[in-house]
Amino acid sequence: MSLYVMKFGGSSVGDTERMKRVAKRIADKQDEGHRCVVVVSAMGDTTDDLIDTAKQLNGQPPAREMDMLMTTGEQISVALLSIALHGIGRNAVSYTGWQAGFRTDETHGRARINEIDPRRVLASLEREQIVIVAGFQGMTVEGEITTLGRGGSDTTAVALAAAIEADVCEIYTDVDGIYSTDPRIVKTARKLKEISYDEMLELANLGAAVLHPRAVEYAKRHQVKLVVRSSFNHNEGTVVKEEASMEQGVVVSGIAYDKNVARVSILGVPDVPGVLAQVFGKLAEEGVNVDIIVQSGVQNEQADFSFTVSLDELDRAKEVIKQIHKTLPYREVTSEDNLVKVSIVGAGMVSHPGVAAQMFDVLSQEGVSIKMVSTSEIKVSCVIESGNLPSIIQALHTAYNLDTTEQAFVGGPKDRR
Repeated sequence: MSLYVMKFGGSSVGDTERMKRVAKRIADKQDEGHRCVVVVSAMGDTTDDLIDTAKQLNGQPPAREMDMLMTTGEQISVALLSIALHGIGRNAVSYTGWQAGFRTDETHGRARINEIDPRRVLASLEREQIVIVAGFQGMTVEGEITTLGRGGSDTTAVALAAAIEADVCEIYTDVDGIYSTDPRIVKTARKLKEISYDEMLELANLGAAVLHPRAVEYAKRHQVKLVVRSSFNHNEGTVVKEEASMEQGVVVSGIAYDKNVARVSILGVPDVPGVLAQVFGKLAEEGVNVDIIVQSGVQNEQADFSFTVSLDELDRAKEVIKQIHKTLPYREVTSEDNLVKVSIVGAGMVSHPGVAAQMFDVLSQEGVSIKMVSTSEIKVSCVIESGNLPSIIQALHTAYNLDTTEQAFVGGPKDRR
């Protein structure tokens, strides 16, 4: 008898009919002889609706109260799913994140899991119950309710799978696996049978929304077997594991894009030691995450440098730079927000020269100017103007021989929770 953790996102439980379908899916898994722990997100657009309501009352609602509010979405989901399972004769029990033993740090809105005490979950399994756990939430040792931030339900599922030593952690979403690129853009994207943790982590960090980076990190650290599959059909999914076999002739496994990108340029900075440490140290203190950094040549003992941040942190980054003007004289600060980061990822890139050059050539043929470049052993990222993104992704996908003759399956609205 295997132990499965099954995670269903908001699009999978978006209404009562979908909730019934998920309940049937869980019951079928139990009938196959498996024990089941299920992690669920809030239904459909519940979280967005809660945020909108809060902002109608207060444009800058307190983080603590937002956590109190936003965790209610998952609590509704777990209770309704448990009710649906009882309706088809199954013994199920629902738990909030803190009832399931999730203890986090004190950072409201993006808390990290410190420990999990799974005794209550394991005791319910011993009673042959299906356990339904609210994703995305936990509690501090002082009893404060917290949320785990974007992708938190994925992280809840993987962390719980590690804590209870589950055999498999299945992530159910609206696509039936991990594709070589977004199947909504490239209808003939290639579905991957398997992918390595490292490749998946790069893709997730670079914008692929099917799995959250923190969940992949947790899976890699604890060697949790991950399977991504659809809640809308029974197709075989994609296995995320330590090492994945490369398909013959495929050097690039996937193409990702991130439209949440802005560039900040600081011009006319004194070319003296410690300048970068001062700038990026202050940004780090203020919690601004910096991605790509590029410094240009030096003229008249002054240098220019640029860096990228997420679009929603652009204003905060500019404010931080403004604050250090007294201690760091510079000529000018500029910014751009009509940008996108396009990336190629593949373990095979290590041993194949010319992969980056091919990417630059494709972008050139598409009439695209490259503003910034970042590389690692298994990825190349280019920051470009947003322009005609679908055409660019399709051109890259074709250039790296990733097109197939089959139509990709997409079963519902994109689920990022």
